[in-house]
Amino acid sequence: MKPAALLLAFMLPLLLAAQSPAPAGWQLVWSDEFDRDGAPDPAKWDYDLGGDGWGNKELQHYTARRENARVEHGRLVLEARREPWQGNAYTSARLVTRGKADWQYARIEVRAKLPAGRGTWPAIWMLPVTHDLGSGLWPDIGEIDLMEHVGYEPGVVHGSLHNQRHNGDKGGKPVTAQTLVPDASERFHTYALEWDAEEIRIFVDDVCYFTDRKNGADWRRWPYQQKFYLILNVAVGGYWGGVKGVDESVFPARLEVEFVRVYQRKK
Repeated sequence: MKPAALLLAFMLPLLLAAQSPAPAGWQLVWSDEFDRDGAPDPAKWDYDLGGDGWGNKELQHYTARRENARVEHGRLVLEARREPWQGNAYTSARLVTRGKADWQYARIEVRAKLPAGRGTWPAIWMLPVTHDLGSGLWPDIGEIDLMEHVGYEPGVVHGSLHNQRHNGDKGGKPVTAQTLVPDASERFHTYALEWDAEEIRIFVDDVCYFTDRKNGADWRRWPYQQKFYLILNVAVGGYWGGVKGVDESVFPARLEVEFVRVYQRKK
Protein backbone atom coordinates (compact mmCIF):
# COMPACT_ATOMS: atom_id res chain seq x y z
CA MET A 1 0.00 0.00 0.00
CA LYS A 2 1.32 3.44 -0.94
CA PRO A 3 2.13 5.94 1.86
CA ALA A 4 -0.81 8.18 0.91
CA ALA A 5 -3.22 5.24 1.05
CA LEU A 6 -1.79 4.16 4.40
CA LEU A 7 -2.28 7.66 5.78
CA LEU A 8 -5.87 7.76 4.52
CA ALA A 9 -6.66 4.35 6.04
CA PHE A 10 -5.26 5.57 9.36
CA MET A 11 -6.94 8.96 9.31
CA LEU A 12 -10.40 8.03 8.03
CA PRO A 13 -11.81 6.70 11.35
CA LEU A 14 -10.44 9.79 13.09
CA LEU A 15 -12.02 12.10 10.50
CA LEU A 16 -15.38 10.36 10.81
CA ALA A 17 -15.25 10.56 14.58
CA ALA A 18 -14.44 14.27 14.35
CA GLN A 19 -17.39 14.86 12.03
CA SER A 20 -19.81 13.07 14.35
CA PRO A 21 -18.62 12.65 17.93
CA ALA A 22 -19.25 9.25 19.46
CA PRO A 23 -21.95 9.05 22.13
CA ALA A 24 -20.56 9.41 25.64
CA GLY A 25 -18.90 6.21 26.80
CA TRP A 26 -18.73 4.66 23.33
CA GLN A 27 -16.02 4.45 20.68
CA LEU A 28 -16.47 3.98 16.93
CA VAL A 29 -15.32 0.53 15.79
CA TRP A 30 -16.90 0.17 12.32
CA SER A 31 -18.77 2.38 9.90
CA ASP A 32 -19.86 2.95 6.34
CA GLU A 33 -20.53 6.55 5.34
CA PHE A 34 -21.39 5.61 1.72
CA ASP A 35 -19.09 8.26 0.31
CA ARG A 36 -18.05 6.32 -2.81
CA ASP A 37 -20.50 5.86 -5.69
CA GLY A 38 -20.92 2.42 -7.21
CA ALA A 39 -21.49 -0.98 -5.69
CA PRO A 40 -21.64 -1.34 -1.89
CA ASP A 41 -18.13 -1.72 -0.44
CA PRO A 42 -17.24 -5.43 -0.83
CA ALA A 43 -14.90 -5.19 2.14
CA LYS A 44 -17.91 -4.43 4.34
CA TRP A 45 -20.96 -5.99 2.68
CA ASP A 46 -22.02 -9.25 1.09
CA TYR A 47 -25.36 -10.22 -0.47
CA ASP A 48 -28.03 -12.77 0.34
CA LEU A 49 -29.39 -13.96 -2.99
CA GLY A 50 -32.46 -15.83 -4.15
CA GLY A 51 -36.22 -15.84 -4.42
CA ASP A 52 -37.54 -18.82 -2.46
CA GLY A 53 -39.79 -16.73 -0.20
CA TRP A 54 -37.26 -16.49 2.65
CA GLY A 55 -39.51 -18.42 5.05
CA ASN A 56 -42.19 -15.71 4.84
CA LYS A 57 -43.68 -16.24 1.36
CA GLU A 58 -42.02 -13.00 0.23
CA LEU A 59 -42.37 -12.13 -3.44
CA GLN A 60 -38.97 -10.66 -4.31
CA HIS A 61 -35.82 -12.19 -5.74
CA TYR A 62 -32.76 -10.74 -4.02
CA THR A 63 -29.96 -9.89 -6.46
CA ALA A 64 -26.52 -8.27 -6.43
CA ARG A 65 -27.33 -5.99 -9.37
CA ARG A 66 -26.72 -2.24 -9.28
CA GLU A 67 -30.42 -1.78 -10.08
CA ASN A 68 -31.18 -3.18 -6.63
CA ALA A 69 -28.18 -2.14 -4.52
CA ARG A 70 -25.86 0.80 -5.10
CA VAL A 71 -24.24 3.83 -3.53
CA GLU A 72 -25.05 7.18 -5.10
CA HIS A 73 -24.88 10.80 -3.93
CA GLY A 74 -23.62 9.79 -0.50
CA ARG A 75 -26.37 7.26 0.19
CA LEU A 76 -26.83 3.52 0.02
CA VAL A 77 -29.91 2.69 -2.05
CA LEU A 78 -31.70 -0.65 -1.74
CA GLU A 79 -34.37 -0.61 -4.42
CA ALA A 80 -37.29 -3.02 -4.77
CA ARG A 81 -38.51 -3.15 -8.38
CA ARG A 82 -41.53 -4.65 -10.08
CA GLU A 83 -39.94 -6.77 -12.79
CA PRO A 84 -39.84 -10.48 -13.61
CA TRP A 85 -36.65 -12.19 -12.44
CA GLN A 86 -36.03 -15.92 -12.29
CA GLY A 87 -39.62 -16.81 -11.51
CA ASN A 88 -40.35 -13.89 -9.18
CA ALA A 89 -42.37 -10.77 -9.97
CA TYR A 90 -40.13 -8.40 -8.00
CA THR A 91 -36.43 -7.85 -7.39
CA SER A 92 -34.72 -6.28 -4.39
CA ALA A 93 -31.53 -6.49 -2.31
CA ARG A 94 -30.45 -7.84 1.05
CA LEU A 95 -27.03 -6.73 2.29
CA VAL A 96 -25.24 -8.50 5.14
CA THR A 97 -22.03 -7.97 7.08
CA ARG A 98 -21.78 -11.73 7.61
CA GLY A 99 -18.19 -12.83 7.11
CA LYS A 100 -17.08 -9.17 7.04
CA ALA A 101 -17.96 -7.78 10.48
CA ASP A 102 -19.88 -8.90 13.56
CA TRP A 103 -20.18 -7.80 17.15
CA GLN A 104 -21.10 -8.97 20.63
CA TYR A 105 -22.59 -5.96 22.47
CA ALA A 106 -22.61 -2.63 20.69
CA ARG A 107 -24.45 0.55 19.86
CA ILE A 108 -25.53 0.46 16.22
CA GLU A 109 -26.86 3.54 14.41
CA VAL A 110 -28.44 3.51 10.96
CA ARG A 111 -29.70 6.78 9.49
CA ALA A 112 -32.33 5.91 6.92
CA LYS A 113 -35.36 6.97 4.94
CA LEU A 114 -37.91 4.19 4.51
CA PRO A 115 -39.83 3.16 1.40
CA ALA A 116 -43.55 3.93 1.29
CA GLY A 117 -46.38 1.87 -0.10
CA ARG A 118 -48.51 -1.15 0.68
CA GLY A 119 -46.53 -4.34 0.31
CA THR A 120 -43.10 -2.92 1.16
CA TRP A 121 -41.31 -4.40 4.17
CA PRO A 122 -37.90 -2.83 4.91
CA ALA A 123 -35.85 -4.06 7.84
CA ILE A 124 -32.65 -3.34 9.74
CA TRP A 125 -31.88 -6.43 11.79
CA MET A 126 -29.34 -8.93 13.09
CA LEU A 127 -28.73 -12.67 13.16
CA PRO A 128 -26.06 -14.67 15.02
CA VAL A 129 -22.84 -15.78 13.38
CA THR A 130 -23.05 -19.33 14.75
CA HIS A 131 -26.09 -21.58 15.00
CA ASP A 132 -25.28 -23.72 18.01
CA LEU A 133 -28.14 -22.99 20.41
CA GLY A 134 -30.96 -25.48 20.82
CA SER A 135 -31.99 -26.88 17.45
CA GLY A 136 -29.48 -24.66 15.67
CA LEU A 137 -32.40 -23.15 13.78
CA TRP A 138 -34.50 -20.02 14.09
CA PRO A 139 -35.92 -18.98 16.55
CA ASP A 140 -33.64 -20.84 18.99
CA ILE A 141 -30.59 -18.97 17.69
CA GLY A 142 -32.16 -15.53 18.27
CA GLU A 143 -32.90 -12.45 16.17
CA ILE A 144 -32.64 -8.72 16.89
CA ASP A 145 -34.87 -6.39 14.83
CA LEU A 146 -33.59 -2.85 15.13
CA MET A 147 -36.25 -1.51 12.73
CA GLU A 148 -39.11 -2.96 10.72
CA HIS A 149 -41.84 -1.12 8.82
CA VAL A 150 -44.74 -2.54 6.83
CA GLY A 151 -46.13 -0.23 4.18
CA TYR A 152 -49.80 -0.72 5.00
CA GLU A 153 -49.13 0.98 8.38
CA PRO A 154 -47.34 4.17 7.30
CA GLY A 155 -44.98 5.59 9.91
CA VAL A 156 -45.36 2.76 12.43
CA VAL A 157 -41.86 1.53 13.26
CA HIS A 158 -41.27 -1.71 15.15
CA GLY A 159 -38.38 -3.04 17.25
CA SER A 160 -38.44 -6.70 18.25
CA LEU A 161 -36.53 -9.63 19.72
CA HIS A 162 -37.13 -13.24 18.72
CA ASN A 163 -36.07 -16.30 20.72
CA GLN A 164 -37.31 -19.78 21.52
CA ARG A 165 -39.79 -18.50 24.10
CA HIS A 166 -40.95 -15.49 22.12
CA ASN A 167 -41.18 -15.59 18.34
CA GLY A 168 -43.45 -14.69 15.48
CA ASP A 169 -44.62 -18.00 14.06
CA LYS A 170 -44.09 -20.88 16.48
CA GLY A 171 -46.87 -20.41 19.00
CA GLY A 172 -45.67 -17.24 20.69
CA LYS A 173 -45.22 -13.54 20.05
CA PRO A 174 -41.90 -11.71 19.79
CA VAL A 175 -40.87 -9.26 22.47
CA THR A 176 -41.79 -6.10 20.62
CA ALA A 177 -42.71 -2.43 20.76
CA GLN A 178 -43.63 0.20 18.25
CA THR A 179 -43.45 3.93 17.83
CA LEU A 180 -44.88 6.44 15.38
CA VAL A 181 -42.54 8.22 12.97
CA PRO A 182 -45.04 10.04 10.72
CA ASP A 183 -42.49 11.20 8.15
CA ALA A 184 -40.38 8.02 8.11
CA SER A 185 -40.73 7.81 4.31
CA GLU A 186 -40.09 11.52 3.69
CA ARG A 187 -37.16 12.27 5.98
CA PHE A 188 -34.09 10.54 7.37
CA HIS A 189 -34.17 9.33 10.95
CA THR A 190 -31.57 7.57 13.06
CA TYR A 191 -32.57 4.08 14.14
CA ALA A 192 -30.34 2.78 16.91
CA LEU A 193 -29.74 -0.23 19.12
CA GLU A 194 -27.86 -0.40 22.43
CA TRP A 195 -27.07 -3.96 23.46
CA ASP A 196 -25.12 -5.33 26.40
CA ALA A 197 -25.06 -8.53 28.45
CA GLU A 198 -28.10 -7.59 30.53
CA GLU A 199 -30.26 -5.26 28.43
CA ILE A 200 -31.28 -4.33 24.89
CA ARG A 201 -32.66 -0.88 24.06
CA ILE A 202 -33.99 0.41 20.72
CA PHE A 203 -34.26 4.10 19.73
CA VAL A 204 -35.47 6.47 17.06
CA ASP A 205 -33.57 9.77 17.01
CA ASP A 206 -32.17 9.02 20.47
CA VAL A 207 -35.62 8.45 22.00
CA CYS A 208 -35.79 4.97 23.54
CA TYR A 209 -39.11 3.21 22.93
CA PHE A 210 -38.11 -0.42 23.57
CA THR A 211 -36.28 -2.03 26.51
CA ASP A 212 -35.88 -5.69 27.35
CA ARG A 213 -33.77 -7.19 30.13
CA LYS A 214 -32.22 -10.60 30.68
CA ASN A 215 -33.34 -10.88 34.31
CA GLY A 216 -31.44 -14.14 34.82
CA ALA A 217 -32.96 -15.90 31.80
CA ASP A 218 -31.10 -18.71 30.03
CA TRP A 219 -30.46 -19.01 26.29
CA ARG A 220 -34.07 -19.97 25.54
CA ARG A 221 -35.17 -16.47 26.46
CA TRP A 222 -31.89 -14.60 26.01
CA PRO A 223 -29.76 -15.96 23.13
CA TYR A 224 -28.10 -12.55 22.69
CA GLN A 225 -24.80 -13.35 24.41
CA GLN A 226 -23.01 -14.14 21.17
CA LYS A 227 -21.79 -12.37 18.04
CA PHE A 228 -24.39 -11.07 15.58
CA TYR A 229 -24.05 -9.58 12.09
CA LEU A 230 -26.13 -6.81 10.49
CA ILE A 231 -28.69 -7.11 7.69
CA LEU A 232 -30.35 -4.38 5.59
CA ASN A 233 -33.11 -5.37 3.18
CA VAL A 234 -36.37 -4.47 1.47
CA ALA A 235 -38.82 -7.37 1.18
CA VAL A 236 -42.02 -7.33 -0.88
CA GLY A 237 -45.19 -8.94 0.41
CA GLY A 238 -44.83 -11.89 2.77
CA TYR A 239 -46.72 -13.07 5.82
CA TRP A 240 -46.52 -9.62 7.42
CA GLY A 241 -45.63 -7.16 4.68
CA GLY A 242 -48.27 -8.56 2.33
CA VAL A 243 -51.17 -8.94 4.78
CA LYS A 244 -53.14 -6.30 2.88
CA GLY A 245 -51.73 -7.07 -0.55
CA VAL A 246 -49.18 -5.24 -2.67
CA ASP A 247 -49.77 -1.92 -4.41
CA GLU A 248 -47.92 -2.43 -7.69
CA SER A 249 -47.93 1.31 -8.39
CA VAL A 250 -45.47 2.16 -5.58
CA PHE A 251 -42.48 0.53 -7.25
CA PRO A 252 -39.62 1.14 -7.53
CA ALA A 253 -39.46 1.58 -3.74
CA ARG A 254 -36.24 2.60 -1.99
CA LEU A 255 -34.64 2.20 1.40
CA GLU A 256 -31.99 4.95 1.52
CA VAL A 257 -29.23 4.94 4.13
CA GLU A 258 -26.90 7.84 4.92
CA PHE A 259 -24.64 5.95 7.32
CA VAL A 260 -24.18 2.85 9.43
CA ARG A 261 -22.04 3.28 12.57
CA VAL A 262 -21.11 0.72 15.17
CA TYR A 263 -19.75 1.67 18.58
CA GLN A 264 -18.58 -0.38 21.53
CA ARG A 265 -18.09 0.60 25.14
CA LYS A 266 -14.82 2.25 25.99
CA LYS A 267 -12.64 0.03 28.15
